[in-house]
Amino acid sequence: MDIKEIIDTIYPLPKASNESLIQHISEVSYFKGFCLMEANKVIPYLYFLKKGIVRAYASTENNDITFWFGTEGETVVSMKSYVDEKPGYENIELLEDCEFYRLETSKLKTLYNEDIHIANWGRKFAERELVKTEELIISRQYKTAMERYKDLLKEKPYLLQRVQLGYIASYLGIAQVSLSRIRAEIK
Repeated sequence: MDIKEIIDTIYPLPKASNESLIQHISEVSYFKGFCLMEANKVIPYLYFLKKGIVRAYASTENNDITFWFGTEGETVVSMKSYVDEKPGYENIELLEDCEFYRLETSKLKTLYNEDIHIANWGRKFAERELVKTEELIISRQYKTAMERYKDLLKEKPYLLQRVQLGYIASYLGIAQVSLSRIRAEIK
């Protein structure tokens, strides 16, 4: 996905503001299995996923809990690092070879002070991230595993072809054997 499309998806910018933002963005690539972000570290970048898929997870004593998948066109960011410049909670692992657009957080914050359009773009970006988090929390609190799986089938069916079922089960908050039963019930 092109960086101009990604930027416009968040919030369309006037041409001059768009060009100003894009001049601070570079392209980077990493291989499947690479850890793009590590928990307990300050991450000084935010990324826009050009190609590939990633997962965000937190590690516990017994296992890793996947709580988000990012695909083409999505922003990959540690909000704790972005907002507070403090170590984040999550690990971000590449599930495929990936290509990103990378933007240094400090440069973006400087642009916020220089250009009201970019500042508004940043506000819309933060609002969208908040809504994603809210939807995740509500889904986990109020929906059954079956409902969460059906939502996944409806909203992101391609994940089932691109992500191993163990990660899908973790994302849904269930054991892999429970996911198998749900899938059998739906068929």
